[in-house]
Amino acid sequence: MIEVQNLTKYYKDFCAVNNISMTIRKGEILGLLGPNGAGKTTTLRMLTGYFKPSSGSIKINDFQMPDDAIQIKSIIGYLPESAPLYHNMLVYDYLEYVAKLKGIVDKEKRYDRFLQLSDLCGLSAIMDKPIANLSKGLKQRVGLAHAMMTDPQILILDEPTSGLDPNQIAEIRDIIKTIGKEKTIIFSTHILPEAEATCDRIVIINRGSVVADDTTAHLKAGVKQNAILKLSLKGAAESDAAALLGGLNLDLDVKSVEPVEEGLVSFEITPSANRTDDRDFRPDIYLKIKETDWIITQFTKESQALEKIFRELTSEEAYPS
Repeated sequence: MIEVQNLTKYYKDFCAVNNISMTIRKGEILGLLGPNGAGKTTTLRMLTGYFKPSSGSIKINDFQMPDDAIQIKSIIGYLPESAPLYHNMLVYDYLEYVAKLKGIVDKEKRYDRFLQLSDLCGLSAIMDKPIANLSKGLKQRVGLAHAMMTDPQILILDEPTSGLDPNQIAEIRDIIKTIGKEKTIIFSTHILPEAEATCDRIVIINRGSVVADDTTAHLKAGVKQNAILKLSLKGAAESDAAALLGGLNLDLDVKSVEPVEEGLVSFEITPSANRTDDRDFRPDIYLKIKETDWIITQFTKESQALEKIFRELTSEEAYPS
């Protein structure tokens, strides 16, 4: 559906996007990841026709940018990082204004579309509310409804969950996954769990260049799992527990952390750089603690594979000046 070849964008002498190429398939949810300033927003703005590339080509549904910009924009819904809302309007009035602006002149068609978007984006309870009085999460939902007004084939979202609380992030993520069953979606983020939970495919960019492009599963399979084991104990002195864990000879890095509650000692345990095998070390830890009178209150393993990939591909060492 989308073919990008050798896309480059300069701001005077600064290269914001450097020779990016990628293919985005119909019905795919693609996450564009990268640190702040990596070129994510500039890339999305070129895809939407907001910015003209310095060089390279963008082909969408057999249309070529910028020659067919009007046709391309008609099949794209775009939500910038800061949703372009009129805060002095009611939600219903704003959506009606957007619908008329986008050519939905028939009143019944507008009303039917409002009902669909209200259900999809969870707006039914706020249609009569001033946009200025809404939380940021609700404003993002209104922005999504704006982007979805003409039922576009492609939805482009720039940091759609930026600044939201965990509950709001989960709500927006669910909406994206629902929409993604029928549409092609590209969204930028630097929140790794969000990308992992939502995307079919991830493109990581750093300093304007693509440094990884694959499914989440393939990216994670390409590196050794770097799991963090979180352990909390009751009835143990921190020094005694650290000595016990360090004495297991399993090549582990043991770091004391702030306990989750008073009366506990807590640790984060990771395989050291010297560890050569992938054997699960949890049974050894459990059996050794079982020999004591300590009580285990937390014993969880959290995968850090995607985070590790991201750090490695976007670090100064991986991409020196």
